[in-house]
Amino acid sequence: MRRRLHLTAAVLTLALVAAACGSSSSKSTTTASGGTSSGNAIRLGFSAWPGWFPWQVAEEKGLFAKHGVNVKLTYFESYTDSLNALASGNLDANSQTLNDTVSSVAGGAKETIVLTNDNSTGNDQIIAGPGINSIADLKGKKVGAEQGTVDHYLLLLALKKAGLTADDIQFQPLETGAAAAAFASGRLDAVGAFAPFTTQALARSGSKALTTSADFPGAIPDHLVVNRDLVTSRPTDIQKLVDSWFDALSYIKANQAASVAIMAKKGGVSVSDYQTYDKGTSIFSLDDNRTAFTPGTTTKNLDFEANEISKFLLGTKLVDKAPDLTGLFEPKFVNATPTTP
Repeated sequence: MRRRLHLTAAVLTLALVAAACGSSSSKSTTTASGGTSSGNAIRLGFSAWPGWFPWQVAEEKGLFAKHGVNVKLTYFESYTDSLNALASGNLDANSQTLNDTVSSVAGGAKETIVLTNDNSTGNDQIIAGPGINSIADLKGKKVGAEQGTVDHYLLLLALKKAGLTADDIQFQPLETGAAAAAFASGRLDAVGAFAPFTTQALARSGSKALTTSADFPGAIPDHLVVNRDLVTSRPTDIQKLVDSWFDALSYIKANQAASVAIMAKKGGVSVSDYQTYDKGTSIFSLDDNRTAFTPGTTTKNLDFEANEISKFLLGTKLVDKAPDLTGLFEPKFVNATPTTP
């Protein structure tokens, strides 16, 4: 599942061992595009999140081939497996959160962000059952979330804002799908989940979202992240990949019905359900990307947000030491992408 915060050095080591053994427990779907490139196929991973499904549109509409880049696109049912695959070298690129990337770097991974896909602006939610009307009401209650995910992160942010800590709740660490199911059946008082699992959780009678990522602007951005060596060894192919992304966004804008059908099918939800996720995910335009990559002192600036996340991870002891953020951001690819007329 999407959005895991904590990738320790130990997990990285295990991932490397798994890679050496040539084994994987992840269920994934792989397709390969046509086109030519300066080397082998770029192995690109993504998983269940509305802001990443445009990659499927790019694949099905031949946009990778159009830009002359050979892509092996792999869909991971387990988001954590995609993180491990990038860290172990079994992927060249992956769609993942800033939080997870900072955590990976703290664990020793060499990764670089070359594109911002989106910001979560409501599709990450803390959902509660009947009789619970505020975050403060969660005190003493059973609250489930996938430990280390950004929905766990959102929960901790919300608790802090309400003057509570993790010790004030009965935290139940469950995989996101299992947590949503447990909440829907009444076994949890509240749950932290992301779309499309929010739909399952909100099906419980009397449930409501107490807070969402919209209440914490800029806290959960999503990115295209590549192995750092690729920036120097295959910059032309990275540029073509970034250009393909923006071409996919243009295609989606011009062909909304067909595009939503593709994305909803990949997400395993109905078209109508998928359309409800639109406001909760703010896809970044090319101009948005260029602003994000510009150094600054607000949540619109990725360097600022990365430092805030680093401090948060240290303060909550989700990482052991502050990561070296040198080389984390590379703006040259979005800066070189042609502006769409």
